[in-house]
This record gives sequence, structure tokens and C-alpha cells, in this order.
Amino acid sequence: MNQSLSVTMLLAIPLLPLVACLIAGFLGTAFGNNVIGRRWCHSVTILGVFISCVLSLIVLKQVAVDGAHFDATIYDWLTIGNLKMEVGFLIDPLAALMMCVVTFVSLAVHIYTIGYMHEDPGYNRFFSYISLFTFSMLMLCMSNNFLQLFFGWEAVGLVSYLLIGFWFTRDKAIKANLKAFMVNRVGDFGFIVGIALVYAYAGTLNYREVFEQAPRLAQIILPHTDWMLVSVMCICLFIGAMGKSAQFPLHVWLPDSMEGPTPISALIHAATMVTAGIYMVARMSPLFEFSDAALSFVLVIGAITALFMGIIGIVQNDIKRVVAYSTLSQLGYMAVGLGVSAYSAGIFHLMTHAFFKALLFLGAGSVIIQMHHNQDMRWMGGLRKYMPITTITFLIGSLALISTPFFSGFYSKDSIIDASAFSSLPGAGFAHVCVVAGVFVTALYTFRMYFMTFHGPERYDLNPELEHEHGHKGDKPRENPWVVTLPLIMLAIPSIVIGYFTIMPLLFGDYFGKSIVVHIAQHPAISYLRDEIHGPLSMALHSFTTLPLYLAIAGVAVAWYCYLINPKAPEKIKRFFGPLYTFADRLFYLDWMWVTVFAGGSRLIGNIFWKGGDRGIIEGAVVNASWRFIGWGAGVTRWFQSGYLYHYALAMIMGVLILMSYFVWLAH
Repeated sequence: MNQSLSVTMLLAIPLLPLVACLIAGFLGTAFGNNVIGRRWCHSVTILGVFISCVLSLIVLKQVAVDGAHFDATIYDWLTIGNLKMEVGFLIDPLAALMMCVVTFVSLAVHIYTIGYMHEDPGYNRFFSYISLFTFSMLMLCMSNNFLQLFFGWEAVGLVSYLLIGFWFTRDKAIKANLKAFMVNRVGDFGFIVGIALVYAYAGTLNYREVFEQAPRLAQIILPHTDWMLVSVMCICLFIGAMGKSAQFPLHVWLPDSMEGPTPISALIHAATMVTAGIYMVARMSPLFEFSDAALSFVLVIGAITALFMGIIGIVQNDIKRVVAYSTLSQLGYMAVGLGVSAYSAGIFHLMTHAFFKALLFLGAGSVIIQMHHNQDMRWMGGLRKYMPITTITFLIGSLALISTPFFSGFYSKDSIIDASAFSSLPGAGFAHVCVVAGVFVTALYTFRMYFMTFHGPERYDLNPELEHEHGHKGDKPRENPWVVTLPLIMLAIPSIVIGYFTIMPLLFGDYFGKSIVVHIAQHPAISYLRDEIHGPLSMALHSFTTLPLYLAIAGVAVAWYCYLINPKAPEKIKRFFGPLYTFADRLFYLDWMWVTVFAGGSRLIGNIFWKGGDRGIIEGAVVNASWRFIGWGAGVTRWFQSGYLYHYALAMIMGVLILMSYFVWLAH
């Protein structure tokens, strides 16, 4: 433990957003009689997150430059035998990077919320929720043990439930938050089984102590099977990541979560909550490195998510849903990076993606405000003349997303693509094809969204529902106030430059140190990548000789032709690829499968156990039958105790006859 990291400062980073949450939640709502108003609520929550962000940057400097490190228990919560339940912090380069990403994006979202939610009656409650989410995410990132990791994991899930269903009077929002909650429970079942296996065989929940035992755990075979324990353990942990980080097939909750306010889409579904699973797998690299089976599982799941979720994004018309499916696809890219043991490339893409994807979500929200909360891109167009700041920043985010040379997304995304080509793991060839093809798909849906929204004819005044629903028909769009545009500029700057300046230390330097463990001899992808790349400038110039750049250009060109030059072309393509279009439009029938097969099957099984087991056997055959039998027996007995002499005489005679018959039967 390095004393240069102050325990007080580390405690302040997560606790300041928590204190701000409590102040806004208790004193700024009807629960506390609205003691403080809107200005105080947003001021105290923004101040809390701002100080946390500054302190996180100080911690990053101390860790990266001064070599500081912290791994210690802060509070002993409970001890049961050998089981120690503790609250502790592990602050190393991986944690410090995540802390800065979480607090910076959260700060931008807090400022943006002032403009986006200013008319909402739940304004103070919303600020309380997002501060609570920031606290939960920081506790997850800073944890040094599985118990605290699980606490943060479940806390961000709970707060996301509250935020997705923030507009609880809307039926769609209620269904969306319930869907998110239930699908994440499926993943969390695997996650808690993985943690249980860790404790059962390692005897501790502390990261460092578990990782020290990784070579021993790698030699154990799961009892009564021929499976390696570490493979089962890691796959179970990754199933938890599949739910939280929306990997196929547990991705179905994320697009529906767009029913929540746009700031939540940026905070939860771009930069923080959905990347928790990616962070967790990178943190568990000392375990995953001993299981090629688990790495291949991560690799193939990530590849499927990267390509096929992008294809669905092409046919979406809701601007937020396009960005949501883009998030799914990019999470798949991160998982591919983890699967080929290029953990640093996955985390690098996590960081760059946080900035440009939050920028795209907030840019979409800026558009939605001026469209009077209409999200259908078919009723937009021509907005570049009226919203120049939003247009430019949205274009920057789009260029970063499609991996344009010199933009941040280029360095991280192309590193993952290159690393997948060097891997020899089973499924690596399939994954490489998926991530390369995904480049064209990403460019197509991204610039389809950009051209439909900001270019072409102005269609916002043609929406037949606009006047009926909002009474704003004829209003001209205009640029939003500074509380909306400032966060866009804050996020646009790192979306351009951060990749260029950080690729060498993060991928090929010694920044991560012992935070990430890679067995180079068995998994040499990152080593080959280091030999291929000689700096950010040469990497960008070399991209002009590679296939991914021309696939991205082709995707932009197709979008330009179809949505600006020949707007009738998409309809012809749709008719030509009718069945394929329908298949993508129906989300590959995965939602139908979850609702009909799994949810329907669960209801059927529940009805069998409820009606057949509970009501039929337990209630009907056991409980009701027992009291009916006792009642019948009591009725018979009552007849013999009637008080009439002839009844007693009859009973005595019948008894004598029965005894005589019995003795006669014995004699023969």
C-alpha cells in the first residue's frame, strides 16, 4: 500500500455523490416537504460529482506518474468463520482509469440534465437518482473483493431500474424497466454462481488472495464432471457480464431501456453500467488466462453481438434506438478484445467509446428537444442550418464511431480488429470476419442516422402527429441553450484527441502493469499487435492500405447515395431483401423467443406447479383432504355418541360380532 493515496480522498470520491443524492432525494422531494428547490438540487449534485471527478483525476496522476497503489480493507462488515465480508478499495491503473471515465461522463450528463429535464416535475428526483448511480458505479470500480463488486453490480442494476422507469406513468417505460430487471437477473444468477465457486475453492473473496491461487485453481476438475473448474468459474462470471453488458442473447433489455430520459441513455447505456461487465472480465484476467474455453466463449459471443446487433441498427427509425444498437455492437467489439486476451485493447475501446457514445446520445437528445420529443428520424432532416453546434459535435461522434483515422474510436476499434487476426483460439477466425464486416455495417447505420437527421429536406413540419400531440406545428428548430451544448463540446474534444495521445501507454506501454495479466506465450495477440504498430501517426497512415477503412468509406457512400442522392433506393432494397429485412426488423425474433419461449415457458411451468402442485396436490390432496377426512371421521364418531341407548346397544352387538368373526377366522 502506497501512503501517497489518501484514504480520506478515496472515501470522498464515491461518498460525495452519495451525500448529494441523499440531500436532493430527501430535502428536494415531497418526501422531505421540498425544503430545497431545483437550483439547490442540481447545484449540490453537480458539485459532488465535480469534486469526485477532480479527485479521480488526481488519483489517476498519482497512479500513472508516481506509481501509487492502494489495496486495503476500509471496513470489516461481518466475519463468519473463515468468511470475511469487507469494504475495501483496490486503486490501480485499471481502477483509476474507470473512475475518471465514470465521473467525467457523469459530470457532463449532470450539466446536460439541467436543460433536458427543466420542464419535468420529477427534476429533483432525477438528479438524486443519477448521483446514486454514480456512487454505485464507483463502488463497483474501486472494490477489492467480490462481495463489494456484487454490491456495486446489483446497486447499478437497481438504480437503472428506477431510471429506465423514471416516467412511471408510461406503460412502455414500466415494461422496459421490468424487462431490464428480469433479464439482468438471468445473468446475475450465473454471476453469483461464479462468485460462489470462487469462495468454495479459494476460501476467500479478496481479489489478490484469489488471484494468487489461480495456478492451483487451474489444476482442479469440477467434481463429477470432466470440466476444468476455472473454465466453469469464468464462464459463470461472464454470464453475469452478458446480462450487464448486454451481450447476445441477454441484450434484449438495452434497446427498450431507451424509454428512459436521454441523459440516462448516455450515462448508463453508453459509458458506465453496460461497460461494468467488460471491466469485470479485465479485472478477472488472472483467472481467464488459465481457460481457453472461457476466452473462446467470450470471443464468439462478442463477435455475434458486434455484427448482428449492428445489422438490426440499420433498419431502426428511432434515433435513440439506432444509437442503442450501436452500443450493443461496440460492446461486442470490446468482448472480442477480451476474448483474444487483448484486455488492454478492450478497456481502451471502453474508454474512447464512453466519450463518443455519450456524445451521440446527448446529441440525439438535443435533437429530440427541438423535435418536441419526437424520436422518429423519418420526421427530421435539414437540422444542420438550425442547430450548428449539435450538428458538428454529432458528426464528430459519428466519425469516431465509424473508426475514422486520427479520431479516438479509430485507435481502439482497429486495435481490436487487428488483435483478432493474430489469435489462434477456437472461434478467432469467425470473430475476425464479424468485426471486419461490422465496420461496413457501423458506417452504414451511423451515417444513415446522420444524413436523415441533419441533411436532406426538412421533414419536421410534415409529421401529422405533431400538431395533434404537441401543438408545435410550424415552429422552427433552434440551437439549445449552453447547458445542453456545453456537455456536447466537453465530450467532443476527447472523442477527437484522446485516442491519439493514450494508445501507446495504454496498449504498448506499461500503464496497466500488474492490473491486467496476459500469458503471452499462450495468447500472443497483444504482443503481435505491439510489433505491428509503431505509433499513432504511423497507425493512422497505415490504415489507408487496409480493408477496414475502405469498408467504412463504402458504408458512408452507400448511406449518402440512399438517403441523399436517391431516397427511393432504400425502399427498392427493402423489397429486394424482403425476408432478410423482415428478419432484422423483427430483431431476429430474439425478443419473441424471450417473451414466448422463455417467459411463456416459465409461466407454463409456474402454472403447472401452482395449479397442479400447490392447488392440486398440496392444497387439494393434502390440506383440504386432511380436514375433510377428519370432518368425516368426526361425523361418524358423533353418530356413535348420539346419547340413545339403542345406538350404544347396536354398537356393542356389532363389536361382539366383529370380534367373534375375527377369532373364528383365526381358528380356521
